[in-house]
Amino acid sequence: MTERTGCVVAGGGPAGMVLGLLLARAGVEVTVLEKHGDFLRDFRGDTVHPSTLHLIDDLGLGEKFAALPQSHISEVAFPDEEGNRVVLADLSRLRTPHPYVAMVPQWDLLDLLAETARAEPTFTLRMNTEVTDVIKESGRVTGVAYREAGGKTGEIRADLVVACDGRWSLLRRQSGLRPREFPVPMDAWWFRLPTDGNPQPALTPSLTDRHLAVGIPREGYLQVAYMAPKGIDAQLRADGIEAFRQRIASVLPDYAGKTDGIKSMDDVKHLDVRLDRLRRWYVDGLLCIGDAAHAMSPIGGVGINLAVQDAVATAELLAWPLRQGRVTTADLAKVQRRRGLPTVMVQGLQRLMHRNIIRPAMEGRRAGMPKPLVRLLRTFPAASQFPAYLIGIGFRPESAPSFARRP
Repeated sequence: MTERTGCVVAGGGPAGMVLGLLLARAGVEVTVLEKHGDFLRDFRGDTVHPSTLHLIDDLGLGEKFAALPQSHISEVAFPDEEGNRVVLADLSRLRTPHPYVAMVPQWDLLDLLAETARAEPTFTLRMNTEVTDVIKESGRVTGVAYREAGGKTGEIRADLVVACDGRWSLLRRQSGLRPREFPVPMDAWWFRLPTDGNPQPALTPSLTDRHLAVGIPREGYLQVAYMAPKGIDAQLRADGIEAFRQRIASVLPDYAGKTDGIKSMDDVKHLDVRLDRLRRWYVDGLLCIGDAAHAMSPIGGVGINLAVQDAVATAELLAWPLRQGRVTTADLAKVQRRRGLPTVMVQGLQRLMHRNIIRPAMEGRRAGMPKPLVRLLRTFPAASQFPAYLIGIGFRPESAPSFARRP
């Protein structure tokens, strides 16, 4: 069966759902295809940054978002050699309506976006529908093939296909687009630890010999990102749960008595960290955004922020061509020109941190933050506003298009 729409969005993550909502509010017929039956995946990025919170307000969703279960993080700090806290990023210094990062289960945010988008007459969300191929005619991408959970297959033709299907993007690969890979010194493992009392509004990374851990305060538990040298997942699992608990106790000594909360290695989810970006984000008829265009390191937690900003820029630049029924490669190039430089700059900073902080730690050559950085932040506490701006706002924040704003 062949169907027709204005824009097909492959992937119902933050970029795909934001783009679908914005285009629908512009009157574009848009169909979002999500291969899963729901959004319930644990340890997906749950950070909603100040610039995204401002966008949510502009979309008229601020009150509904505030009702979601969440915790707020207003600073990133680390202990110095004497055990004193040194604030690296103080988001409370930002001049924005929401000077914090909201930690919200991603499925709650996606459910909110989906519910809002379904109210638009030109929006369709199809769950349990996996994109399996691109359709090309005369060298141009003109749609996608899909398979539903029950095995039914079909095709959707569209004026534009947008790949929001993540760092392992099928559409990117089948369109012949190849990313440039950058070396990464670590992988990440995610798990939960029980906590007592209310979460503190701060991230406190702990960097010791050959590993790093960041405890993210959540309602009722601590979400931990543990980082160690790349490629050792099989070794960690072979060593067993008790050895893993000892690793965590050594890097997070304040939680040494809580490591029994990790019942087995099945509770520990591995993230194969990648840092890459496409040289060209598009081919005729298809555009990649978010992780499909540029996989980000977890350092700074800015991947979702960039993906959402990609979606906003895409909607603003392409809504009119889509309403006219013709999107050219020149139109797609405008999206990359607008979002390419912020991506390069953020990845440049992440590569710098990998090279000067993370890699030396993974190789046993560093335990703790660089002393010049510690001295700078001690002497000039206001310097913490700069990393706070990069984390919370970004190099090029995007505002909701006028057609998508609601009171």
